[in-house]
Order: sequence, then C-alpha cells, then structure tokens
Amino acid sequence: MNIHPTAVIDPQAEVDASATIGPYAVIEKGVVIGPDCLISPHAVVTGLTTIGARTTIGSFASIGGPPQDLKYNNEPTKVVIGEDNQIREYVSIHRGTPGGRGITTLGNGNLLMAYTHVAHDCLVGNHVIMANGATLGGHVQVADRVIIGGLTAVQQFIRIGEYAYIGGMSGLSSDIPPYVVMAGVRNQMRITGINRIGLRRAGFSAEDIKKLGQAYKIIFRSPELLLQDALAKALAELPDCEPVARLVNFFTTSKRGVVRTGGDDQ
Repeated sequence: MNIHPTAVIDPQAEVDASATIGPYAVIEKGVVIGPDCLISPHAVVTGLTTIGARTTIGSFASIGGPPQDLKYNNEPTKVVIGEDNQIREYVSIHRGTPGGRGITTLGNGNLLMAYTHVAHDCLVGNHVIMANGATLGGHVQVADRVIIGGLTAVQQFIRIGEYAYIGGMSGLSSDIPPYVVMAGVRNQMRITGINRIGLRRAGFSAEDIKKLGQAYKIIFRSPELLLQDALAKALAELPDCEPVARLVNFFTTSKRGVVRTGGDDQ
C-alpha cells in the first residue's frame, strides 16, 4: 500500500493494499477503496462510499458528502462507484437520500472532468463523459455512452437516453431521448438529428443507423402527427429494429415529457 504520511485514513476505512493515497487526502469511516485506485492529494472520500478497482480520484474532489437536501438528517445512505473511472479535480458526488434511491451510483469507465457535480440519488451508467462544469441535479438518470457538454445543467429527475450527445451550456428540463444530438435551454431545447458519429464509433450497423434516421424523421419532423401516432408509425414502418424500439419505449415510459423539437438530420 502506497500511503503518503500526511494522508488521514480512518482505521475503519477499508483500503486495498494496492491503492495509492496521495498527500493530505482524507479517507473517512465507512469508505471502501478497491484495488489499484489512486486518491490524489487533498481529495476527500467520506460516508458509506465504495470505489471500484482502478478508479482515479483527482485532487480536491469531494466524494460521498451529504446531499444538498434540507430533509436529509444524516441517514446512512450511500455512494457506489464502479471500476475504471476517471474522476478529475474538484468533482463532487453526493450520497443518496432516504426519500430517493438511498444511493448514488456511477458505473464503469466514466470520465467526469473538472468541477462536474453528481447530486444525490443519481444513476449514471457506463462510459459516460461529463465535460468541465456539467451538473446533474438530484435523481437524474444518465444511460450508457452519453456525452454531456461543458457547463450543462440537468434539472432533477431528468432521464438522458443512451448514446445521446448534449451540447455545451445546455439547460435540460425534459427527458432527452437516446441516440440524438441536442442543445439549448428549457423551451429552446432542440434536437438536431441522430448521433451518427457516436453510433458509428460504437459499432452500430449502417442499417440500424439508417433506420434510426428514418425514425427520427417520423417522430421529430412530422408536426402533423400526434406523438402517439408518430411513435406507432415508426414501429410499424421500422419493425425488428431494436434501437428504434428502444427509442419509442423511451417516449412511452417518460414521466416528465421528452424533447421532441427537431431540425434537419444530417
């Protein structure tokens, strides 16, 4: 175990022997740190926080702190972070609340750039990128392979579907469907098309990308159709395409409404 002599580690914390703990880092009671993790100088890890293998915590990050919720009364809620994450300097991740999931979860292989914030009860999937200063309000759900641009604010309880690309300085107050490119704030949020580059890089077939583009035109560029009719038409005209079915299902399971304002797809 490589622990700097100035680091402060509670005797009841569990730190794997292969972890590295930098100068002036603080590891408090209840924390579990997995193999080959790096906790950088001045980082603070507190609460009932579990950090998976090969995860890096940047300098001055605050992981597992109490939620910014006036109803919270020091209940034993959690943060669980998976493996192979890069959590950069000044990132904050807060534990869950009893009124929510009771746990804030970050999956595997994510990159949280400097000054990003993950609030209480959030559920962040795998291989998500949050650029500098991006902020998730409480109870937000971010699916796999989402990219969130810098200085973007996501309102509480919002869902973002897989492979979505969110432009920088956006403000999200409605659910963002999977596979799309989106930017804007509140009633000016605009989806500009399918995230073709991201889908190609992820190994989606040319046929599935083509069908998603066709579904986009039906759902987002058919103002004469009610949403229910547009979704039914997309399924009827593009059967046996799992990504299209998942796109439609995202709409039908939304509780807060989904952004449907679209522009010309490339």
